[in-house]
Amino acid sequence: MSLPRTVLRLHPAYRDDIGDLLTRRPVPGPGLDQIDPFLFLNHHGPQVYSPYNGGLPFGPHPHRGFETVTFILDGELAHHDSAGGESVIRKGGVQWMTAGSGLIHAEVSPAAFRRSGGPLEILQLWVNLPSRLKMTTPNYVGLQADDIPTFLTDDGVTVEPVSGEWLGHAAPIRSLIDIHLAVVRIPAGKRFEVPVAAGRNVFLYAVKGRIEVAGSPVPEWTLARLGEGDAVRLSAVSDAVILLGHAQPVGEPVFSHGPFVMTTREEIVQAITDYNAGKFGPPPRV
Repeated sequence: MSLPRTVLRLHPAYRDDIGDLLTRRPVPGPGLDQIDPFLFLNHHGPQVYSPYNGGLPFGPHPHRGFETVTFILDGELAHHDSAGGESVIRKGGVQWMTAGSGLIHAEVSPAAFRRSGGPLEILQLWVNLPSRLKMTTPNYVGLQADDIPTFLTDDGVTVEPVSGEWLGHAAPIRSLIDIHLAVVRIPAGKRFEVPVAAGRNVFLYAVKGRIEVAGSPVPEWTLARLGEGDAVRLSAVSDAVILLGHAQPVGEPVFSHGPFVMTTREEIVQAITDYNAGKFGPPPRV
């Protein structure tokens, strides 16, 4: 008999727009620094860009010590980085970037999107790396929607597995620290349950719609911090989209400064020094 995890606290996303880019952020926020190893989530959109727009504002910038996972729920996103990674990912796709020892990347709107406009909705999640992996070689994987082995449960729930394994379905990404991530789409009135081993932390954000977690309501645009158990049990009050993940906590100090996430202040100073010395490679052309 499974023991479903219950809601300990709700953390509504707060507005923190970036120029004309509508942005909500549930973590970090009041009363919640992280859900180890999940550090940060930006929810951009949903919104519609007009033709001849300026596109996304994320020109070349550095990172070290963690990974970014970007879900393109709508629209499209161009990626360029100093390690040679480059792609345009469209609706339903995912970008997984391991910053590791350091790189410079840009996330911008392709020329066609800036010219024609259209709907846009993007999630970007930052995931910590343990100290033993913070200086790992940078890597980038871009997945289109067709690369993701989407499946339908018996109850009509659509699961888009990105990393790890979901109900016996292997995802395309095998992460460095066994992170399991998926987008779960639950029609109104339907249920979804997945086992999660005790001791792992669950990341659950209601992207769209209203859900219940083990009977407790979770509104749209809200992160639910869950307690212990060995399963996550969800039901949808209205058609819902959920970002769901779980991982073993890293359990190490987090010392962050802007685009760098390390374990000590000294490591942050070294990251800045290395970046200024050009050790992250040449900025990508966009």
